[in-house]
Amino acid sequence: MFNELLDPLKNLLQYITFSAGASAIFALLISFIFGPIIVRNLTRLQIGESITEHGPESHHEKKGTPTMGGVLIIVATIIPTLIFADISNLFIQIICISMLWMGCVGF
Repeated sequence: MFNELLDPLKNLLQYITFSAGASAIFALLISFIFGPIIVRNLTRLQIGESITEHGPESHHEKKGTPTMGGVLIIVATIIPTLIFADISNLFIQIICISMLWMGCVGF
């Protein structure tokens, strides 16, 4: 009986337009839910932008701005990709590995 309920969902996930839309909405939800939590924790841990005294005056306003927001972008992209994309596709694998690698370089 449970398989009969999942069959329409499996058929729906075969359409790339539905998968892309569901993935975008899921990524947006991840950003909205976990974004404030990550920013709050980064601020609490004092992981922020440091500005030198010799820099322009306009940059002094950025002092203490949390950095590492790219972690949220990577998580909000990789998780929906793993859920909704065809992982056996070589291009999807290359994109995910490249994104994680560039995230490590940016870290």
